[in-house]
Amino acid sequence: MPIKIPDGLPAAEILRSENIFVMNKLRAEQQDIRPLQIAVLNLMPTKEVTETQLVRLLSNTSLQVELTLVRVDRHISKNYSEEHMGLFYADFDDVCHRKFDGLIITGAPVENLDFKEVKYWDNLCRIFKWAEKNVCSTIFICWASQAALYYYYGIGKQMLDKKMFGIFEHTVHTPAHPIVRGFDETFLAPHSRHTEIDIHDLQAAFNLKILASSEKAGPYLISDDTNSRFFITGHCEYDYDTLSLEYFRDKNKGLDIEKPYNYFPDDDETKRPPNRWRSHAHLLFSNWLNYFVYQRTPYDLENL
Repeated sequence: MPIKIPDGLPAAEILRSENIFVMNKLRAEQQDIRPLQIAVLNLMPTKEVTETQLVRLLSNTSLQVELTLVRVDRHISKNYSEEHMGLFYADFDDVCHRKFDGLIITGAPVENLDFKEVKYWDNLCRIFKWAEKNVCSTIFICWASQAALYYYYGIGKQMLDKKMFGIFEHTVHTPAHPIVRGFDETFLAPHSRHTEIDIHDLQAAFNLKILASSEKAGPYLISDDTNSRFFITGHCEYDYDTLSLEYFRDKNKGLDIEKPYNYFPDDDETKRPPNRWRSHAHLLFSNWLNYFVYQRTPYDLENL
């Protein structure tokens, strides 16, 4: 899929080297087709890495996508440069008048805090409310899925005794659902979190459906009854080495961290971990774009 991203975004060169069709503004405007307007609210500290991971997954269909990177507020973090944010990100207040075909909200390293203790919680709630009438379909990833389940349905998160960290096997429960079309009956996906959503709380919510779950890692893919919201509790967008980078970072700090489960070959941290979840990740996002964005959104977004 040709994907239109901001000119100069660092992810572009990485993606071109992988033969991913990244389109500049001029070429996109010469095509006689309306691109899907996809907004990404990137709450991850590793901005450029997460941008690359998500653009890679959004570029796997024949649809043209125009990406808008959004920040929740002007909060400056030590983990990324304000220059990068100023060049490539729009403040929410600058795009809140627009409508989007799709929205992706990433995870964030704030899961040990109560939701209302997160410094940008009020602004995030504004975005959740705005999305109800201005976005056709939204994907929430990891912490964002917990935050959205709390905001929309009052479902809280629970602390785990130890970090859910590794590659876990999941089972598809609703093979007829379009979001899992083409999935194997079981598939792998990464998790990296200290909190969880209790499966019984999800089952008690009449308008939520658990589409896939893991015996060890719990609910993984959840949808609402209108398929306008999808909640992913893991990180299928991760690169092959993301978990190892997290592991060695914490290990070098002297933190009590176990090796990621089912990740290193022979459980040997000196061996390169293979990416065994890539096909599932591409299929999930391409199914979302096709069935729940492209086929449902009006040509004129003002009619959304």
